[in-house]
Amino acid sequence: MNKKRKLYIGLMRGAMIVCTALTAALVLFLMGYVLINGIPNITWELLSTKPSYLTERIGILPDILNTVHIVLATLVIVLPLGVGAAIYLTEYAKNKRIVAIIEYAAETLSGIPSIIYGLVGMLLFSNNFGTSLLAGALTLVIMNLPTVMRTTQESLKTVPQSYREGAFGLGAGKWRVIRTVVLPGCVDGVITGCILSVGRILGESAALLFTAGFAHALNGIFTGLTSPGATLTVALYVYAKEEGEFGVAFAIAAILMILTLLINLSATLVGKYFAKRRNV
Repeated sequence: MNKKRKLYIGLMRGAMIVCTALTAALVLFLMGYVLINGIPNITWELLSTKPSYLTERIGILPDILNTVHIVLATLVIVLPLGVGAAIYLTEYAKNKRIVAIIEYAAETLSGIPSIIYGLVGMLLFSNNFGTSLLAGALTLVIMNLPTVMRTTQESLKTVPQSYREGAFGLGAGKWRVIRTVVLPGCVDGVITGCILSVGRILGESAALLFTAGFAHALNGIFTGLTSPGATLTVALYVYAKEEGEFGVAFAIAAILMILTLLINLSATLVGKYFAKRRNV
């Protein structure tokens, strides 16, 4: 190996080390900055009360409950639709060209800016259901459907074809093979896609600004979906931009960051658990 070759390899290796160090430093700085400024502002009063303009009290309990409402409502709708569509496209669809077109459309939808989803959701759902958590949840269903569908579809493709053929050889029907052989073999990918969708729902704000509103009021369990409400991300925007309460905004940002870290950790642990269980 000549000197020029060694010099080139050394420069490339050094450049990669520098890029890795800068990326790690940027991520650690961002996380540290948010957590250092946010955690001291997290108090029990902030988490357990609703805001009151009369007493000048600030609380994010309504925002937490609205976030739970919208996450559950979105998952209840998007999971059956996404998993069902993935099963049909992978196991039943015969026309490969149509499947390819649907897959391309799903990948295209995944790259559309969320503000466009918010505009469409406002025109389709807010005009029919009013500005409410239900309108926001339906908008998030459209946003997350391609992710759930494609994640499940790729997981289904990892199940060896020999498993299906062996089950067919034993006399099992198509649906029985899918239910007892295919789905158990790819459940880790399905759950991982579900958990990552929760992370995207938690972090969404642009679409909800158009559809769910800014209200900080406490709503009932069953009437909450039909009422307007701010999620944690929308509340962060309101407190930081409209009211200038940067301490509260950093507290919400720290809560969201901790939740995101927990969600990503859960996705990793679930994937490892089912992979180990499949290999036993």
